[in-house]
Amino acid sequence: MRDLFIDPSEASNPIQLVAVGESGLAETLKALGPQAEAVCGLQKFTAQAGMAQIVMGSEDDRPFVLLGLGAGDEIDAFKIGAAISALPANDYVFPVELADPAPILLGFGLSSYRFTRYRDAPPEAPRLVLSDAAELQRVRTILNGVYLTRDLINTPANDLGPADLAAAVRALFDRHGGKGEVIEGDSLLARGFPMVHTVGRASSRPPCLADFTWGDEAAPKVTLVGKGVVFDTGGLDIKPSNAMLLMKKDMGGAANVLGLASMIMEAEVPVRLRVIVPCVENAVSGDAFRPGDVLESRKGLTVEIGNTDAEGRLILADALVLADDEKPDLLIDMATLTGAARVALGPDLPAFFTNDDAIAQDLDVMSEAAADPLWRLPLWQPYMRYLDSKVADINHINTTGGGFAGSITAALFLSRFVEKAASWVHFDIYGWTPVERPGRPAGGEAQGIRCLFDLIADRYTGKS
Repeated sequence: MRDLFIDPSEASNPIQLVAVGESGLAETLKALGPQAEAVCGLQKFTAQAGMAQIVMGSEDDRPFVLLGLGAGDEIDAFKIGAAISALPANDYVFPVELADPAPILLGFGLSSYRFTRYRDAPPEAPRLVLSDAAELQRVRTILNGVYLTRDLINTPANDLGPADLAAAVRALFDRHGGKGEVIEGDSLLARGFPMVHTVGRASSRPPCLADFTWGDEAAPKVTLVGKGVVFDTGGLDIKPSNAMLLMKKDMGGAANVLGLASMIMEAEVPVRLRVIVPCVENAVSGDAFRPGDVLESRKGLTVEIGNTDAEGRLILADALVLADDEKPDLLIDMATLTGAARVALGPDLPAFFTNDDAIAQDLDVMSEAAADPLWRLPLWQPYMRYLDSKVADINHINTTGGGFAGSITAALFLSRFVEKAASWVHFDIYGWTPVERPGRPAGGEAQGIRCLFDLIADRYTGKS
């Protein structure tokens, strides 16, 4: 990540940012002089949130940038941060009069993201001159996690196969002194992950499962499980071509889990962190699993396959049993799991499911505070009947309920594989921003993990 923030000693002719609300614009322009007033009049600068205007001061012809805060006490930090990120390349001094700069710094950093693996980054970009090292460190920690998530999702499947995704898990934990293993190919069968193996066996790139830990073994156990389907053809229930266009993002759950893990380890939150990522490609070949097959699971439940395009919950189920066995204090899984969640809530609002009302309330409050929206959907037990099978313990999709409640029945399926964790939360995310907005460039996206970082930091250290 390019360093967007620099120390005053590194700055070269920095330009002062002047924060101004709509009500204070006239007074600010009067202080700056008639030249600034004339420019703002011509450019129709009204200090609305997200507006920025370069003006010249009348006393010494120094340039300033007026940064619109909008009306009222509430500011849209992402709009303001995006406005700074769109300024010409230069060093800018952040307004000292802003009491809490962190949200705007975060908005600036999130808006400044560029995916540059396959093309050069712009040679120069705006930088902010700041001296508050503590505040900067927290913002950098969050940005590092978000950038990691976005980079992984944006990487196409030809360069991110199952082994590559597992290697990304290893690299992250190696960087922070963690340890773990990657179980590959037929070893998955010997080690008790039959559904991970079955889903991934049709690909020329073998399936694997990454299992890594970090932190004091005596600390509270926080376990993250991420769906790592690097590409999803749909299997024998093959997707139409237009539905495959974004399937490089079907490992978005794994990418978000790794972004969150990065934040936790970089901030040294006092937990024993475990990350489990089953990594597969759902491909089509003579060895592909079929609709109507009955699979053994790690838990011992037999699972009837209703549709091979619902593969994510199968690999998650095996991974969740592994995670659940050690009775973690908090178990979180994240997955780009169902189109039903997107139909219900759209691309920007991830669904989450939990039976822990207290943690659901905390997520509601913290997601709003972090501008990281989430919405709770119910684990509605009467719908469990939709997963009934006549030949196995359970069907993995809704075959008896007319196709209703697809995201709920997926969550209910996963709930059959979690029994021992003190708290479990399942996230059904999209992992993608289809249309660019402030703080959210189009492409792979981190969803829910800034909020989850706040939740975990607050829960285990008393501060977020």
